[in-house]
Amino acid sequence: MSAIAANSSDGPVEVVKALFALYPGYNTLDVAGPLEILRRALHNPKDKSSKAFQCQFVGPTPAMTSTQGLTIKADMDYEDANEDIDDFDVLIVPGGEGVFEVLKTKSEPLNLLTNYVQLQEKNPAKERTILAIDIGSLLLAQQGMLEGLAATTHPDYYTRLETICQEASTRDLSMRTDVMEERYVVNNARFDLGDNPDENPYIVRKKQVESEGPNTAGARRKSIARKGSNAFRESRRRESIIRRQSMPLGGMRVITTGGVTAGLDASLYLVGSLVSHDSALEVARIIQYTWVKGVTVDAIDV
Repeated sequence: MSAIAANSSDGPVEVVKALFALYPGYNTLDVAGPLEILRRALHNPKDKSSKAFQCQFVGPTPAMTSTQGLTIKADMDYEDANEDIDDFDVLIVPGGEGVFEVLKTKSEPLNLLTNYVQLQEKNPAKERTILAIDIGSLLLAQQGMLEGLAATTHPDYYTRLETICQEASTRDLSMRTDVMEERYVVNNARFDLGDNPDENPYIVRKKQVESEGPNTAGARRKSIARKGSNAFRESRRRESIIRRQSMPLGGMRVITTGGVTAGLDASLYLVGSLVSHDSALEVARIIQYTWVKGVTVDAIDV
């Protein structure tokens, strides 16, 4: 990861650097929920100093106000964020009514998203993640970042997401996007796939998505994936960089979610992926939240 915290009894503790990409009119809970979960995550539950995540905010102005009236001060502007984009392990894009103004004006964080993907494609050796909450997924779709992947969004905007994805794939002469009705959808996850990946209960292969009937010709597919998609940090085998390079977006982990509370579920998944499953369960216990699992579409053996 990008930063190292003070040494613990077990050695250096990795700190994951997360950047929230804000704009006027974001949804409060799309930011506050994931922030609460990430900042509570600990590498060692008995050591309050073993914080797993460092979170910062970027915005087009010194402060951004949400649709609900919450104002957050930016730690940096988009010019600085684009220059220092390699410092961050996770880029979080909230939803909100302001998404439509971003799409209309083609303003940030669109350029930041593109630069982050290009960075991953140039240097796939590093593990990077984009988490788009609620209708934040529409911004990824606009930039062509969901082509060849599966994705979800708020149920009221499934059709809008499909339309933007279809327009992007036509524009870029690229693969279509499979829009799924799920709490959250993870692409390019890291798993210990086992000896027979086709029998792994935690993933649904892209080839399954593409061969399950006539509704894959352009319509939305109701997922039949088994629940419980969690990447476990205990799997330490070195993954193939060549394999990652062959995947969309250089193997970047791409997570999209349904409505605002689904962002909590995906944030717990992120803690489980980058810290530990036990840490995610402990955070869920502390905030008295029942974690509803999403699905993972394809993965790479680690």
